[in-house]
Amino acid sequence: MRNYKNYEVWQCAHEFAVFVYKEIVPVLPKSEQYELCSQLRRAASSIPMNIAEGCGRYSETEFARFLDISLGSAHETEYCLLLLKDLGYIDSSLFERATNKIAVIKSKLINLIKTIRKAPIKPK
Repeated sequence: MRNYKNYEVWQCAHEFAVFVYKEIVPVLPKSEQYELCSQLRRAASSIPMNIAEGCGRYSETEFARFLDISLGSAHETEYCLLLLKDLGYIDSSLFERATNKIAVIKSKLINLIKTIRKAPIKPK
């Protein structure tokens, strides 16, 4: 069984989720607490959660599928950040810090997905 904590992409995604909760969520207006703020929290935490869930799956195909879901959540999070910036809820500096972190996570996810999909299938 895979240990999700050993994957660098999971470590980056976990640190990013903590960053979102500690650095971004507190600066958002109360009026967005149950809308955009909630969506951002869900999308950001979904990235490491799906990596962890995929690690618990037996096959490489299933693992890659959960990494795909994580990648989708990373894109969703990236858009949430853009919307927050364009609405004036976060400044350009915080936006850049967050999107730089997301870019690293997306790159690592894509590379891991490619590696898994190139690996030979093990006979049962």
